[in-house]
Amino acid sequence: MTALTVALLLVVASAVILRWRRPAWYWLAFGAAFAALRVLVRYTSVMDACGLTVPPSRWRLTLARITNRPIPESRAPRILRIRPTRTGLVLRLKLRPGQDAFDVSAATDRLRHSFSMYGVTSRELRSGVVEVRMTGYDVLKRVQMPARTATAPMRVPVALREDGAVHYRDYRTVPHGLTLGATESGKSVYQRNLVAGLAPMNVALVGIDCKQGVELFPLARRFSALADNPDTALDLLEALVTHMEGVYQLIRAEQRITVNVPDAEIAADIWDLPDHLRPVPVVVLVDEVAELALFATKDEEKRRDRIITALVRLAQLGRAAGIYLEICGQRFGSELGKGITMLRAQLTGRTAHRVNDESSANMAFGDISPDAVLAAIQIPTETPGIAVTGDSSGGWARIRAPHTSLREAVNLCNKHADRTPDLPALAAFRPATAALPSDRVPLSKTAPATA
Repeated sequence: MTALTVALLLVVASAVILRWRRPAWYWLAFGAAFAALRVLVRYTSVMDACGLTVPPSRWRLTLARITNRPIPESRAPRILRIRPTRTGLVLRLKLRPGQDAFDVSAATDRLRHSFSMYGVTSRELRSGVVEVRMTGYDVLKRVQMPARTATAPMRVPVALREDGAVHYRDYRTVPHGLTLGATESGKSVYQRNLVAGLAPMNVALVGIDCKQGVELFPLARRFSALADNPDTALDLLEALVTHMEGVYQLIRAEQRITVNVPDAEIAADIWDLPDHLRPVPVVVLVDEVAELALFATKDEEKRRDRIITALVRLAQLGRAAGIYLEICGQRFGSELGKGITMLRAQLTGRTAHRVNDESSANMAFGDISPDAVLAAIQIPTETPGIAVTGDSSGGWARIRAPHTSLREAVNLCNKHADRTPDLPALAAFRPATAALPSDRVPLSKTAPATA
């Protein structure tokens, strides 16, 4: 009896420590089993209380009267599958006739309370089938990316969603994006994760950092071109437009539109070209777009108009040429001048960290979802890195990128410096970097010993 008591105390102590220090381990060891049992036991009563049941059909009522049996109870959606994950549970439900996926979505907050879960979200997989994702703990409090992610060309895992799923930045699906965030909101960390994810890929990185290069120039070994002031940024953007026109000439020459060529082999963008002819894709990161749009003199106004025109042209025409824009800024509004709203219309992916005013949130999500605007302005100051992401389809979610220090990003860019492609059109903007030291220099505050 004493040994059993000691073993039970050790198990309870282990569970308490794991829940405090390693919530993911606690969930996999204890929480998932308890939560699955709780869901299965409470399922019917909870669905009935949340209004997610349907009355029995007429033929069942008729059959009950004929056979003199009790009237059948209302039926809840049928559970097709329940699957534990490292962050929660995933339920796949088959809706009953007369039910809608919106009914489940509207009841997610009540389901969260009834099943004692941290968060509940739902989405429709196909007609009549809904996936309900439940999280057992706050996955955004201490972000831990899974060891394995679904990798693909131009698809970067950059953050964790509030439902425990990985948030990917897929340039093939969403070519251009807008990232907003006030000072100390986590925007720079999000950008570092993006660069760190792109560094091992076969892609050319082009940076425009008008804060004298303090954000992007430490990562210069992995960049094919960099600009640290508006004048250089203008020349770089116009060179990118020239490069884009050259890529279109190549695609036009390789279209091979003849009767004998199958439809699947007709080239319309760089991804339809053979591997040996395909130009390297280019990702353009603009660190602070407002610095490109502000002006004080007539000459600066002319420069600003040319910069915005080049950005709009790249946003409208760059996708097929393999040029993708990642526009970042603290503030993005119509007061930045003409062409800004036209540029915003081409930026399909939207990510907003904590912003200082509602108009910036409206600029990001006003044409997508009012709920996303409300969620963006409610991000607290003490949780840097929390962001709201959405796209033109109307869907949105809260995300948080794992903390990546500048040193970690620099080391990763140096490791993959040999992957930096040379683009002839951008050769004049290639950053000058010194050769990497052959031996590692220890980071120590102690002065080196002298003989």
